[in-house]
Amino acid sequence: MTDTVKKPAPAHRPAGKRPPPKSTRRRSREVALQGLYEWLISGADAGVIDAHMHEQEGFEKCDAAHFDTLLHGCIAEAAAIDAVLARHVDRKTTELSPIEHGVLMIGTYELAHCVDIPYRVAINEAVELAKSFGGTDGHKYVNGVLDKAALELRTAEVEASRAARR
Repeated sequence: MTDTVKKPAPAHRPAGKRPPPKSTRRRSREVALQGLYEWLISGADAGVIDAHMHEQEGFEKCDAAHFDTLLHGCIAEAAAIDAVLARHVDRKTTELSPIEHGVLMIGTYELAHCVDIPYRVAINEAVELAKSFGGTDGHKYVNGVLDKAALELRTAEVEASRAARR
């Protein structure tokens, strides 16, 4: 007779509970970040990167339309996005890590062009990307920069939110 030893559940979640599945939008941001990373590092053509990302395992689980919007929008609007970021970062955008730069590009793009996404959601999603893929405290930097960018890009929404909390 053998005794089976049950392994204790991880301390960060209750026993028997799985983490919630990632939304298709979150997956699209993750894949777009991978594509932007490739673009920032190699300067490859957006079409080549797009095709490469579509071939990745698990791509079918993302919101393909949102992925296309983010990847192509960030690349097409890179100069404008960097101009916004330049007003809120402490160094040249070319000196940012490619992960932080890509995350900030996605967050700024969503703030500027995806008005159906509340500004706090756009910032939170960027912070989560930075936590998953970036350096140890990169998410704090991303949060601070995008908080300032949101005030510039979505002034009325940010001010209304702040007034409602008072």
